[in-house]
Amino acid sequence: MPKQQFGLIGMAVMGQNLALNVESKGFSVAVYNRTGWKTEKMIQERCGGKNLIGTYSIEEFVDSLEQPRRIMLMVQAGPAVDDFIAQLKPHISPGDVLIDGGNSYYKDTDRRLKEVEKDGFLFIGTGVSGGEEGALHGPSIMPGGHREAYKLIEPVFTKIAAQTEDGACCAYIGPGGAGHYVKMVHNGIEYGDMQLIAETYDIMRSGLQMSAPEIGEVFASWRQGVLSSYLIDITADIFNVKDPDTGNFLVDMILDKAGQKGTGKWTSQDALDIGAPIPTINAAVEGRILSAYKEERLHAAKILRGPKTMFKGDRAKFLEHLHDALYASKIISYAQGMALLKAASDEYGFDLKLWELAQIWKGGCIIRAKLLDAIMKAMKKNPTNLMLAPFFRRILNRNQRSLRRVVQTAQKLGVPCLAMAASLAYYDSYRKESLPANLTQAQRDYFGAHTYQRIDKEGTFHTEWTKLV
Repeated sequence: MPKQQFGLIGMAVMGQNLALNVESKGFSVAVYNRTGWKTEKMIQERCGGKNLIGTYSIEEFVDSLEQPRRIMLMVQAGPAVDDFIAQLKPHISPGDVLIDGGNSYYKDTDRRLKEVEKDGFLFIGTGVSGGEEGALHGPSIMPGGHREAYKLIEPVFTKIAAQTEDGACCAYIGPGGAGHYVKMVHNGIEYGDMQLIAETYDIMRSGLQMSAPEIGEVFASWRQGVLSSYLIDITADIFNVKDPDTGNFLVDMILDKAGQKGTGKWTSQDALDIGAPIPTINAAVEGRILSAYKEERLHAAKILRGPKTMFKGDRAKFLEHLHDALYASKIISYAQGMALLKAASDEYGFDLKLWELAQIWKGGCIIRAKLLDAIMKAMKKNPTNLMLAPFFRRILNRNQRSLRRVVQTAQKLGVPCLAMAASLAYYDSYRKESLPANLTQAQRDYFGAHTYQRIDKEGTFHTEWTKLV
């Protein structure tokens, strides 16, 4: 009996859909799940006539695969990955490839790679973005790890990935945990994008007193222009859905407590570690954290004052400003993400090709957007910062006026816009010739003798401040 060409462990919906995607591209597949009934259910309900078999023990699973084996783990990030690797090790052979397709922390991927290579195994840590639909029809795939391992899985991954006019949305990212690092930052950019859209919605809802269908019409009108993206598409759809229980628009019935799985937080933490400012993404993480304080916010709403001003002016004109402010904020957020990736590439030796990352994000993933075409072209010229690329410089020089208008209006109306205001502050800080850090350095030298540099001569200096006061 011929062996199967690809193995996949983990039969949650993402794992099932990826297995079906692989099979649909002409590769025979074996699947395994810790609980056998999930495997049996999938085989019975979704695999009729397909070159896909279920297995019910690690030994049977490994034995069903041709060598060198290509085994993908689609299990919960963390201890489950280590547990399955430990179960597989006694049964696989040197040269076999283990692939972690979950949202693992990149440092865990570094560790696992070093551990398995001692026994002659190859390891890939890969980001997979696109949700359940992307897994089935074509995700964006970000594999990193052993380059020789990528050569063995490349024929599969490039076929199952989303396809655009620029090719498959998959490329070898770099050594070690590079693939999972890039997926982490992708998710950080996703956090920023979602928060900016949410703030835009809140300005319309709370500031302009617009209803869900009115807001939906605005987002629908933005679908085909410069803001065209997957997240704008689904946002427009959301405002058209009614709750079958109440007849109200469903978005108005959802509790305002946002969840998170940790990748946004990891992005913020690592950016602090390597000294890369990403205030828009940080604000998005903090926005989700603040949303979880629902009970405290309900109490605070009764005792803390805010402005009672209503919006006055031309609503249609202001919506044009809001469109341009959102566009500018998104560009600034992407600029922060790209700058973080550039810094991480230098810090960790990833040798990332930033234009290639923009290319593989053009299809399949959650942040896919028309904007990425221009980002890909700009990053090929390796600007110091995306905001300095001619195409984006022109947009920001024009749209910064709208961004200021929107942030000012939101603040006057008492509508919080953490991420949008953070984008504006990053833009202004980056373009300002002189920041107040000179005072910060003076304070540090005053209380801690941390020294400072001068603008008029070379060297490092310390002043005995108390003697001069």
